[in-house]
Amino acid sequence: MLIRWRRWPRIRRRIPAVVWAALHRLQSNGYQAYLVGGAPRDLLLGRTPQDWDLATDARPEQVKAVFPRTVALGEKFGTVVVLLDDTQLEVTTFRREGEYSDGRRPDWVAFTPSVQDDLARRDFTINAIALDPLGEKLIDPYNGVGALRRRLVQAVGEPRRRFREDPLRMLRFYRFQAILGFRGAAGTEQGIEAEAIRKVSGERLRDELTKILLAPAPARGLEGLARSGLLTVMIPAFKPVLAEDPALFRHLVATVEAVKPGAELRWAAFLHDLGKTTTRRVDARGRVRYYGHEEVSLELAASLLERFRFSNAARQKIMTLVRWHMFAADPMLTDAALRRLVGKVGREHIFDLLELRRADLVASGGPTDRARESLTLFARRIQALLAGETVLTRKDLAINGHEVMAFLPLPPGPEVGAVLDEIFQWVTEDPSRNRKDRILSYLEKNRSRFLQL
Repeated sequence: MLIRWRRWPRIRRRIPAVVWAALHRLQSNGYQAYLVGGAPRDLLLGRTPQDWDLATDARPEQVKAVFPRTVALGEKFGTVVVLLDDTQLEVTTFRREGEYSDGRRPDWVAFTPSVQDDLARRDFTINAIALDPLGEKLIDPYNGVGALRRRLVQAVGEPRRRFREDPLRMLRFYRFQAILGFRGAAGTEQGIEAEAIRKVSGERLRDELTKILLAPAPARGLEGLARSGLLTVMIPAFKPVLAEDPALFRHLVATVEAVKPGAELRWAAFLHDLGKTTTRRVDARGRVRYYGHEEVSLELAASLLERFRFSNAARQKIMTLVRWHMFAADPMLTDAALRRLVGKVGREHIFDLLELRRADLVASGGPTDRARESLTLFARRIQALLAGETVLTRKDLAINGHEVMAFLPLPPGPEVGAVLDEIFQWVTEDPSRNRKDRILSYLEKNRSRFLQL
């Protein structure tokens, strides 16, 4: 299929010189060479691709003979990493595939001279396009260009078979909708078998869900996950939310859309009110209350983050934001109270916490002008405090646990932490107290009480 001539200049301008060089070198050696995967899709949408994958009829050993610098990546599956200048390009031999017994990789691979055979194994029609910018040719056996025009994500071939090959493709179906702002084909969605997602590792689920959360239109993906049943299979804590309080789910999705893009922030936005369904109470006046929901949300989030194998740093940040999202955003708080809040949350997380609260207010709807103004004043006070403060956590104290144990004396144990907490509270009321001699005097004055802890 030939693309109309007037479109080629726009496409050419987006292709880096190193990609042109790789295509030219393969073709000048007598091989076919195409851009495949996300690159043709993005180029046809007028976007600049982030990844450049090439497909060719050259076998792996022939690819290595064409390019002097290569890295063996997955030659069994036909992939060779080509090093050109400072760029790495994946060059894969056209191939046909067998069944996916492990739900991730094909049982066998057979190389083929046909690019059409190679495109037949792709997941969605918008990704089953091969583009040859040198020869100005486009191979599109599944009408992926038509799907791009209709803004449609549709499976190549029979959807159930595509999803059974790799169940993670069910999440990719919604990820592309969230990233591109497309709709999903009804027939493709009907092919989703939610229980099959249990075969996918926590790490792969985490990465794909994070991409959905960070997409320009995350609501499209999250609502699709809920509609298909995938969300509750992956995160059972959402079952009571969807069954008993759909409005809460809409609020969580709206908070994700309102908060600034950042992986930990978006995860915290999605999980921050997860404990509301189990803490819901109606008081004597008929008002609905959710006392302690942030602590329940923290427990649910902690379990999920561990199961999805988040890094310790990411887990701690998300849990901190979830735990303290109900902080008192009162600009009239005392300096001591502000110091204690920063001490709990951490200097590095405090402004993300304020951003989460802002998004929470936006997602709640209703009149929020006064609340936003109050939050702005609160942020200014935090900024002013941080500009001149040196005592914001226990680590900033002029004395440590070993010195406390030696002075009182106390054996190692939780009592030492309790003493340090009290010292921290005392110092935050007046940071000039953060001198070792003054802290030791305070310990001496309260020695008998501390020894009874």
